[in-house]
Amino acid sequence: MELLLESNSAVIDWAKIILNCCYLFGSVTFILGLKMLSHPDTARKGNLVAATGMAIAIFATIFLYPGHDGNGLGNYPWIFAGLLIGTVVGTLAAQKVQMTAMPEMVSLFNGMGGACAMLISVIEYHHNASPSVGMLAVIVLGMIIGTVSFAGSIVAWGKLNGKIKDKSIPGAQYINFILWTALITLSVMVIGGYISDKMLFYAILLIAALYGVLFVMPIGGADMPVVISLLNSFTGVAAAFGGFLYDNPVMLTGGILVGSAGTILTMLMCKAMNRSLKNVLVGSFGAAKTGRAAGSGEQSSYKEISLNDTATIMAYASKVCIIPGYGLAVAQAQHACHELEKILGDKGVEVTYGIHPVAGRMPGHMNVLLAEADVPYEKLLEMEDANDQMASTNVVLILGANDVVNPAAKDDPSSPIFGMPILEVEKADHVIVNKRSMKPGYAGIENELFFRPKTSMLFGDAKKVLQDLVSELKQM
Repeated sequence: MELLLESNSAVIDWAKIILNCCYLFGSVTFILGLKMLSHPDTARKGNLVAATGMAIAIFATIFLYPGHDGNGLGNYPWIFAGLLIGTVVGTLAAQKVQMTAMPEMVSLFNGMGGACAMLISVIEYHHNASPSVGMLAVIVLGMIIGTVSFAGSIVAWGKLNGKIKDKSIPGAQYINFILWTALITLSVMVIGGYISDKMLFYAILLIAALYGVLFVMPIGGADMPVVISLLNSFTGVAAAFGGFLYDNPVMLTGGILVGSAGTILTMLMCKAMNRSLKNVLVGSFGAAKTGRAAGSGEQSSYKEISLNDTATIMAYASKVCIIPGYGLAVAQAQHACHELEKILGDKGVEVTYGIHPVAGRMPGHMNVLLAEADVPYEKLLEMEDANDQMASTNVVLILGANDVVNPAAKDDPSSPIFGMPILEVEKADHVIVNKRSMKPGYAGIENELFFRPKTSMLFGDAKKVLQDLVSELKQM
């Protein structure tokens, strides 16, 4: 009998060693994958590396984790049913999603991560009959952050796909302050053990959900990429709390990486926009339509340019800068844009891309869009570098971008985007803007650039316009 017990103990010890090695391997792959994601040439491989580490950590947990009673997790039919359903739904959704819908998919998936972290806290709250103060603090904080991330991400998803409109709520700042005060007060009461009523715990959950909705509802326009990045960091932090609850190092590492990367990206984007995070969250620019509103009639007339004239100007230029925007993604014109770039390159024209940090609907949207078309990463210039070269640029071709080139950000103090650094395209010799119409951009304000002397409008679907431009250039 003693030999049998020693044998079982040895098996358990080896299982723990293998499990911890798998967790270590998973943590390392997360770090390596995140590093590889920083460059388009290695991003896909980095994603696969991190996914492999995650898969190994998941199956190691399923088969090697001792569980609360030392007999494993159990419930294997439910576990594998959930894995199968999630894998099928996630794979089909990722395969079918268009590039224009990628930001809303990111918001939706991020919201699911927040919901998962929230459910972990709820389950552990019921599972632990008498948790310590530290454990209870982790449960409550994880639940609050996960719930805010879930509710905020769902609202962001609705706003990005047009199902939810920007709404300025009267006294929103005071309401949010009251909600924060209630969250802090109730959390202290629960964590400190002053009140053990479970309904109080669920009251905190409901208040956190309400705050998540009110927090994102008024934010729109150019601030949306910042909010998506911030919500992503919230989900990472909530996941890290789950790692604390389960004493799971790979979950903790993944959560910390996501939380820290999202926070750093949020701060970098705020810096690039010359705005503090507080101003982004409180100011909600893009939601209120102030300044020179669209259709105000204060602007002079604009001038159009033909495809033939556009092709001629670009063919005889020495340097062309392309400014991509959300309109390029809508038209799915990234491949046609890359073909135009190659045709101009064959004619001896230097072509670069000016990338604004908040162009599109999510962080790095334009980088991902152009990487999909195999545009060389070296041709993508960050805003500061693009602006430094703008004075020596002959032609700027703006494809579906609006707010990121709007001079109102520099000239109109009453504008909701005032103070945001822009791509200073007016320094170039010629500015050609491709749009479907004169409709305002995502921030809902008119763009004075369209009426400036150097600017010419080239109306039409971006993909067709670019294809026609390529045809014109091939005949020259």
